[in-house]
Amino acid sequence: MSTETVAMKKTRTDPRPDRDAAEDAVRTLLAHFGEDPAREGLVDTPRRFVEAFAEFLSGYADDPIDILSRTFEEVAGYDDIVLLKNIRFESHCEHHMQPMIGVAHVAYLPSDRVVGISKLARVVDAYARRLQSQETLTNQISQAIEEALRPRGVAVLLDAEHQCISTRGVHKTDVSCVTRSMTGVFRTDPAMEMRFFQMIGQPG
Repeated sequence: MSTETVAMKKTRTDPRPDRDAAEDAVRTLLAHFGEDPAREGLVDTPRRFVEAFAEFLSGYADDPIDILSRTFEEVAGYDDIVLLKNIRFESHCEHHMQPMIGVAHVAYLPSDRVVGISKLARVVDAYARRLQSQETLTNQISQAIEEALRPRGVAVLLDAEHQCISTRGVHKTDVSCVTRSMTGVFRTDPAMEMRFFQMIGQPG
């Protein structure tokens, strides 16, 4: 096992740095970029920064499978698509820690049980409120629903703008990234895939 691998394993098992260490890290960054962390306007910035990111990254404390654990079988024989569309989400890209903001469309075709629709939105938030790539986020949402509900199929589409390309780097605005994940009948049956796109108002 390489030294690098050992170091990575150690880092993953070490306790998290405490709040004071996190605020000290922000002061170090401010000083690195030429600011005076002690000046009036910045004295409370480390505290505010840590509080803000505790909210931005609160999804690490959530268990998406647990969120989906309470299901219902009494649905009067309903066996068609369940869709929650235009779920607004806010996340941060793992490469530059810049916001990515967009909407998620989440659908599944039940087998023998359904879940409260608010739980679908909560699963989106649980994964979005972490450092993410949009591709990973899309698959995580899909896989959680697949694992928890065992439906006949899952369809997830995310459409988001990334500030890591609009406010830095190439500086391209009004550009959105679209990712999707299809399982079960949404992957194998073109007619079901088309129905999903029609229901969310997008071409297939």
